[in-house]
Amino acid sequence: MTNITIIENKISSIEKYLKILGGYKKYSKKEIEESIDLKGAVERYLYLVIQSTIELSESVIAFNGFRKPSTMSESFYILQENNIISNELCEKMVRMTGFRNIVSHDYEKLDYEIVYDVLQSRLVDIEEFVKIVFVGK
Repeated sequence: MTNITIIENKISSIEKYLKILGGYKKYSKKEIEESIDLKGAVERYLYLVIQSTIELSESVIAFNGFRKPSTMSESFYILQENNIISNELCEKMVRMTGFRNIVSHDYEKLDYEIVYDVLQSRLVDIEEFVKIVFVGK
């Protein structure tokens, strides 16, 4: 598979997960918190969309021959250093990576105010990231 095909596949996955998550926006925070099925689905799809976004950033780095990141968050800093994304978007994506780590490892400590905010208001940051890196290809 070529690097551009990998990038296109990552974008396709992100778009799929964003569409699925869009279907959960109609639920209240309380409905999601109180339903084990809704709660599990929202958490899993948030994890998947963020993980796919991280992988997209790593693919863009490889495609462009930029230095390799040593952490997931560093990939966004590398893209910012190379003027692919703004400092503001970089910081949003770094925070999103931190959120992904909590969903992945500390799910017992999840703050549903944050989860619900990400679902309702922060997915646009991922959409913006995809638009920027796709146009750059």
